[in-house]
Order: sequence, then structure tokens, then C-alpha cells
Amino acid sequence: MAKNLDDLCINTIRVLSIDMVQEANSGHPGMPMGAASMAYVLWTKFLKHNPQNHAWPDRDRFVLSAGHGSPLLYSLLHLTGYPLSTEEIKRFRQWGSKTPGHPEYGETPGVESTAGPLGQGFAIGVGMAIAERSLAFRFNHPGYEIINHYTYAIVSDGDLMEGIASEAASLAGHLKLGKLIYLYDDNSITLAGEARLVFTEEVGKRFQAYGWHVQSVEDGNDLEAISKAIEAAQNEESRPSLFCVKTHIGYGSPHKQDTFEAHGSPLGPEEVMATKKNLGWPIEPKFYIPQEAVAHFRQALEKGERLEAEWKEKLESYGKTHPELVHEWNQRMSSELPDGWDKNIPVFPPDPKGMATRSAGSIVMNSIAPHLPSLIGGSADLSPSTNTALKGLGNFQVSRSKEDPVQGAESGPWSYGGANLFFGVREHAMGGILNGIALHGGFLPYGSTFLVFSDYMRPAIRLAAMMKLHLIYVFTHDSVGLGEDGPTHQPVEHLASLRAMPGLTVIRPADANEVAEAWKAAIQHQDGPIALIFTRQIIPIIDRNKFSPATGIHRGAYILADSPPDRPEAILIATGSEVHLALEAYEKARAEGIRLRVVSMPSWELFEQQPLDYRNQVLPPNIPVRISIEAGATFGWEKYVGMSGEAIGIDHFGASAPGKVLLEKFGFTPENIMKKVRELLKKWGPMK
Repeated sequence: MAKNLDDLCINTIRVLSIDMVQEANSGHPGMPMGAASMAYVLWTKFLKHNPQNHAWPDRDRFVLSAGHGSPLLYSLLHLTGYPLSTEEIKRFRQWGSKTPGHPEYGETPGVESTAGPLGQGFAIGVGMAIAERSLAFRFNHPGYEIINHYTYAIVSDGDLMEGIASEAASLAGHLKLGKLIYLYDDNSITLAGEARLVFTEEVGKRFQAYGWHVQSVEDGNDLEAISKAIEAAQNEESRPSLFCVKTHIGYGSPHKQDTFEAHGSPLGPEEVMATKKNLGWPIEPKFYIPQEAVAHFRQALEKGERLEAEWKEKLESYGKTHPELVHEWNQRMSSELPDGWDKNIPVFPPDPKGMATRSAGSIVMNSIAPHLPSLIGGSADLSPSTNTALKGLGNFQVSRSKEDPVQGAESGPWSYGGANLFFGVREHAMGGILNGIALHGGFLPYGSTFLVFSDYMRPAIRLAAMMKLHLIYVFTHDSVGLGEDGPTHQPVEHLASLRAMPGLTVIRPADANEVAEAWKAAIQHQDGPIALIFTRQIIPIIDRNKFSPATGIHRGAYILADSPPDRPEAILIATGSEVHLALEAYEKARAEGIRLRVVSMPSWELFEQQPLDYRNQVLPPNIPVRISIEAGATFGWEKYVGMSGEAIGIDHFGASAPGKVLLEKFGFTPENIMKKVRELLKKWGPMK
């Protein structure tokens, strides 16, 4: 057996990881074997956590960005006393287990974030550190540090190769997030071979250039050196920290240590046996855990309970002197909306000229933000175009003197209390950071960019949907209607692509009043992320005295106009900026004696959640002539128009020209809509 208790505990992590992967005949054993020592030091000597309450707000956050090494995390959770049983450890990667192949938020107690695509966890950790600093600024007062914790992550070569990590690291350095500490598992091996095949840069110097505090630990099994590095990182208050730890992938394996064969495949029965012998470990039984190791790891239970109890006492005392702040704290940490958050949301009067929905969105969110302190967010260097700045609520930045102003910082003072995040031209990082802020708790984050650039954010959006995070995306410039910027900036397939993602709710409002209701829906909806899709171009504000109120948006689709009610010959289904075209066609149809129904369908997802009776009421099955109108790809609309209907859309890229010209050239006119109506009615039956 091991020479001392530390070695015994570290080898317990290694062998549990080996056995998990071998039992499943699937997984990545090498990383847990190599990183076990530094993870052990962090979890037993530094990490502030309570295994009996993994939701304690002031706990340290730990993200395993190298999520393929999940057996490392599951071993630590089990050994330190989280409710993750030995049986679940044995069921690694099996159906219904709490030990999936990559850590999944909500599936396993103590897992802070789903960590799948490399680099995402890196950005998520940056978001968590931003959240910690913002809450500390808001709630900490002399004698009362309600929020004071670190965000740790273990990152790999693969994480640091991904572009999202570079973006997030650059922003973290700029923001001087001193409570962000990353341990780099520098094992020189990737899944396909030695890292030097593709990765020969000096990582430490790159991070120094980003403004990080960088250290090196030459021996990944040197517990004292690792401890000193973590202590030094904790003492560095003005820079995030990265320390590069030289480790051996597959440590202890006689034949596979330091080879890529240990990365992504089980060691195999013979090598498992040889490794256990080499580590001085019993061959049998599998999943053997020495009681001395258990007793040592489980000290986390008593320590965590004591730390949380001390924090609760501090919070109780704090509440006596700052009752209003504690009330706000409790609301924010429970995701409860404050009374009156929506009291100033405007109702927009009818206006044939109207306004762009991005402009309406700015008015609405700025009517909400002063009454919703959890709202925080920004854009990827596009706030003047997406109109998403929160006016007068400050910029989340390191404090700056008035004598050194920065052009563009128009939203108030600089501090960690600012509600406006400036992400820079970093959509990849913005998506991941939003996830981290949402996961931390206490916030409703939003991020904005042009709809076409949602492609850059897609992996992070996908993770947000998997984790059912409550956050909001504001995507503007939503069609070829944006005009002269041309096809590179004109989204075509993006609405269909976003709608294809399970768990993401897409809302494309038709006018300013639908925008107001869309923002209400987005703030109240807590079962996953919401994407609000807004126009650049000006569109009319619908006369709600003449047509149905915009509150129907909460049901995903609603009857906006009917002539006469309940007896339509054909149905026009439109979203966003094309709804007013459908209403113009409706007026033309009335003049011709054709009975049309206009349905505004801003959200497929919300509509599909409605009872069948309501869906059949809006789209009666016995009315075969249906035409969808949307300035985007027609993919998916067949579900609503059926075999006898038609989708007016764009299944090709756009062009550079004024938006009105493009929409006319591509058939988005009342005249073309009516032409299709006549053709389909002639084909499927006489007008009655």
C-alpha cells in the first residue's frame, strides 16, 4: 500500500477512476490518474464546500473543464461525502446513472456545470467569477462578507487550444478577476498523440500577456509545491491565476503512462492489474476504498457544516442591520421576481411608421432593469446596434478615475457593481460566460449580438439548453431586411437552426407591443434559455384596438385577425416583421371577398406547449390552405402548412441592397402573398 495517508488517498482516486472506466469499458482514465494529486490537494486543503448542501451560496465553485476526466470528479464527490453512492460509481456511463460520461449539471449532486465541449468550462468559470465579484460589491459591508469565495477549474491542453478559452482568458485578465484560479493539467498528451504535434506555444507567457498571474509546478505529485501555488494564487487579488502543473497522463500504468493510449480508452484488464500492482494496490475487490482514506476525505462533512453554519450566523446578523439587502438577497438567490418589476413596461400606441423591434426592446428592458437588480448583461461590442445597454446602471469594470475616461463607457460609473458587461468582439466567450453567471445564482443574465453571429455561440447555447438555465439572448438584425451589409450578415438558416435545439425557446415578436410581452415571457420563463429575435428595420406598430392584443404571445401563436371570425377560407401564419405584411394581405383579401385568418406565431416552442384544443382552435385541421410567411429558411414550416399549404421564405443567401428592395425582390409583399392565396384556393377548392 501507499507510504503515507496522502499517497493512499491519491491512489484511491486513481484506482476508483481506473475501475470506473474499465467496468464501463468506456471512458478516459489517463487524466484522472495524472491529475489526482493536484485535485486531492485542492479538495482537501483549500476548497470551501459543504457536501451536505451543495447549493450553499458562498461555497467555492469547482469546474472540471476537462470534462472527459469525469471519474476524477465523481471520485472526489463520493469520497468527500456528497450523496453519490458506491453503486452509482459502479454504474459509470450507464443508463439512468448519476455518473454520466461527462459531468452533467442537475444529474449529479455537487457538479457545478455540464462540461462537454472543451473550453466551455473555462468560460463558465469566468462567468462564475464575474458573478461573485458583482454580488460581493452589492452585498458586502464592513464586518459582513456575505460573498467571498473562489472559482477553481482544472483545465487541459484541449481547453487551452479552443478559441473560446482564449477569448474568456483575455476578458478575465482585463477585468482583473483575482478570485479565479485555474490548474492546468499539463500532461503533454492529447487524444491523437503528443501535444507537441500541434501545440508548442509557451502557454505561461500567453496568459501573462492576458494579464494573468502565472506559476509553474514541475512535478504534479509534489503536494507541497501545489499547496504553495494555490496559496500564492489566493493571495493574488488583482489578477486571475493559472498554474501549469506538469503531470503524467495515466500515472502508475507501467505500459501506458505518458502515452495517448491512456487518454481515451480503458487500460484493459491486464494493464489495470499491472497498474494496481505498481501502485501497491490490491487487485481485488474492484472499487476498493480503504477506510483510512474515507475517514480522511469525510472530514469535509464536519468542516463544511461548520463553515456554512458560521456563514448563516453572519447572514442572520447582517439581516438585522441591512434588512432590505437581505430581502433582496433572498429573492435573488431563490430566483423570485420582486414586486413591481414590470410596472413601468410601456404600452405602445398604434403607429403605421412604427419602430424597429430592437429599439422597442431597448425601451422595454430599460423600463424593467431598475426594478430587477438581478438583470445583468451586455453585447459582443454591439450595444449601439443591438440597443441593449442598461442606461445609468454602470459598467462592470475595474474602477477607473474620472480623470481617465474611456470613450464608449456611456452607461454610468465603472465598478464591479455595474450591470453592463462589455464582452468585446468575443461571442464564443460571451455564451459561456453567460452560462457561468446563471449557474452561480443570483442573476438573470442576457447577451446580445446579431442573429447571424449566434453561430459563434451555438455550443454554449446548447449547454444552456441542456442545463435549463434561465438566461436571455437578444439577437437583432434578424433577416435580409437588415439590408446593405449583405449576405455575410443576413441570417437565413438561423431561425430554423435555433428552433431545432431542444430546450431553447425562440420568440420573434411582430411589433413593439409583442416585444414588451416577449420580454415579460422571457423573464417569467425559468425552464431554459430564451432567444428574443429583433429587427434592425423599422416596422409598423399594430393597432391593437382593431386587432387582437399582444398578450397572445404567451401562448406562442394567436389569432390576430379573422374575417369573419371562425369561418376563414385560408390562414396566413407569420412571425416578426412579416406579420404586418400578412395584415396588409388580409385587408386586400377583404376587399376581394376572400376570408383570411392571420395568425401571429412568434414562438413555435410556446405554441407546442399549449393544449391540443387551443392549437386546433388557432389552426383548425379542416382548413387546408395555409401559408407561412417568414424571411428565413422554410425548413420546418411544413409542420404548420401541411401538404396543401406553402411556405414563403428564403432558401438561399441574400444580397447587398437596401432592405426594402431585398424583401420585394424575394417575394415579401402583400401582392405576392395574395397571389399564393388565390393559387392555393383555386387548387384546393372554390372560394365560399
